[in-house]
Amino acid sequence: MTKQLSLQQITACGIAQETAAAMLPQINQWLSSLPAVECWQHLTQDILKPNQPFHFHELLYQTTFADWQTGQPPAWFPSDEQIQSTNIAALMKQLNVNSYPELHAWSAQRRGEFWEIMIQRLGIRFQQSYSKIVDLSQGVESPQWLVDGRLNIAESCFLADENATAIIFQEEGGSLSTLTYSELHRLTNRVANGLVQAGFVTGDAIAIALPMTAESVAIYLGIVKAGCVVVSIADSFAPAEIAMRLHLAQAKAIFTQDYVWRCGKQLPLYSKIVDANAPRAIVLGSSVELRSGDLTWKEFLSQNEQFEAVIAHPAAHTNILFSSGTTGVPKAIPWTQTTPIKCAVDGHLHQDIHPGDVVAWPTNLGWMMGPWLIYASLINRGTIALYYGTPTEREFGEFIQNAHVNILGVVPSLVSIWKTTACMQGLDWSSIKAFSSTGECSNPQDMLFLMSQAGYKPIIEYCGGTEIGGAYLTSTVVQAAAPSTFTTPALGLDLVIFDESGQSSDTGEVFIITPSIGLSTEIINKDHHQVYFAHTPASSLRRHGDQIERLSNGYYRTHGRVDDTMNLGGIKVSSMEIEQILNTVEGICEAVAIAYSPPEGGPSQLIVYAVLESHIQPNKELLKNSLQTAIRQQLNPLFKIQDLVIIDTLPRTASNKVMRRVLREDYQEAKHYDCHRTQTFPA
Repeated sequence: MTKQLSLQQITACGIAQETAAAMLPQINQWLSSLPAVECWQHLTQDILKPNQPFHFHELLYQTTFADWQTGQPPAWFPSDEQIQSTNIAALMKQLNVNSYPELHAWSAQRRGEFWEIMIQRLGIRFQQSYSKIVDLSQGVESPQWLVDGRLNIAESCFLADENATAIIFQEEGGSLSTLTYSELHRLTNRVANGLVQAGFVTGDAIAIALPMTAESVAIYLGIVKAGCVVVSIADSFAPAEIAMRLHLAQAKAIFTQDYVWRCGKQLPLYSKIVDANAPRAIVLGSSVELRSGDLTWKEFLSQNEQFEAVIAHPAAHTNILFSSGTTGVPKAIPWTQTTPIKCAVDGHLHQDIHPGDVVAWPTNLGWMMGPWLIYASLINRGTIALYYGTPTEREFGEFIQNAHVNILGVVPSLVSIWKTTACMQGLDWSSIKAFSSTGECSNPQDMLFLMSQAGYKPIIEYCGGTEIGGAYLTSTVVQAAAPSTFTTPALGLDLVIFDESGQSSDTGEVFIITPSIGLSTEIINKDHHQVYFAHTPASSLRRHGDQIERLSNGYYRTHGRVDDTMNLGGIKVSSMEIEQILNTVEGICEAVAIAYSPPEGGPSQLIVYAVLESHIQPNKELLKNSLQTAIRQQLNPLFKIQDLVIIDTLPRTASNKVMRRVLREDYQEAKHYDCHRTQTFPA
């Protein structure tokens, strides 16, 4: 079919008539004479600019690919020159491999060799060399990596030139500051010495409840270097949630600070730590009075800038992180000395981090992407970019511009805010080579918008989890990038998809083919086998809990969770965790939390179904506010209730379990008809 645009269509997008008239003949010539891919490349290089209205970008994208048949059309195509500059191309050349599919197949079939080569490429530092890359004598559930090796992974974070920039950072309203690798190393050593001088010993669990700052990076690495174990706690959690995590990890101390700034507001943090009855605290900031036994940062920090890293077994714990299960108690998942290798390899190959690259990812050490950012950036000899304010404001975008960020990580809900508020309009993000998106399902329209903000650069969709140390499903910079789609299983592992009847399928539940460096082998407070391996289709398959679809072009799309776990704003949380709090609200007989995935794609939305006590007169908005307040005060203020549905009864199985799947289907149907009805289910 002939593709042509009119002057009126372009001006309706907000383009001035004179400008539209000047560009229209060239646009229509390309539309009518070139294949869609070639046409789009001309349009993105010569016509489309980040400061133009996004409706104009959408119009040209939709028109160009109007007759596209195979899935979401790509919006970025790598040139031969771009491909040849990548770490993947260098690896392919090293292996004499001719195509990306061949590379992935090789990495999945010869896993030991793959991981050994990547350890060599990254220059991972060992104090005692390993005799064998992996021992599978105890089965694929319990692989023994780096047999006989000894290391401290923090040492591999300081292999760059000591004068290279390790961290570039900016406080809200401030100016850019930097730490060199040498300066970060010295601060890390001062933390490690401070821990020893304070009486802590190898294996002690030391918690961190801090925003992502230069100091928190040094604290994290100092704990690891001292042979202790980081306990990751998000600073947004309520005291009860902090207390639970401290207890599960048996933390001996906690690093925190007096206040945090969020959206221009000063929010107390140290007082939450006190309310959580935390152990000994080391407190940054000087505006609060401390408990007896707690230390200020200045009192704690050693003046000794030299420290010999404590050498450990590859399976020794370095970090305890928390990932929600379906019972309401989070899974305490330990990372070992080998897990950061997965972070660094993913960053090297999939995000294509090179020495000197500046990597920004608004995150927190309470979530796996905080430690991931440290290891993926520093082991690859890159620079971590940290902005201390909220990433939803224009000043964050100015930081990305002024810090010359090369790889920018996001959660999709953040992009949605940027698009809605147009707060990043007119900024120069031309230094960005690639975006990366993780934490929740993304919306193709939002992701196209994000690509347009940097003159069309690829988005590395990145799906994994705490128990993987990175991704099992991702993208690359050597494959065309289509908004909201994944291009490949991660290098070094593979996956299969099964439908509800247990048959191999292109749509259904995903299972990871083990083993791989990064995959957990234990959970501190649960049975690892029962959580990940029991009742899977084969003994080598590991459950992850995501629903995915393999598209006709070989790409992938995610469809949320199979179980009752949800991702809200990039944070994994179980229905049970939320419901335990909702059910304490006055007037609630029983409440159920579900995640609703919009049909157009994008982040999951929190929907609450509530059965009221018989004497309560339903007032939806008042009740929704009460429920939101309870979540904010007792769990996490970042979890927002999108909608409240008041019902008479909940759907249950014969064994009296709530059927959340039925509620999800009910809500989806209600949204389809654009109405919310009170629904009664048979008891």
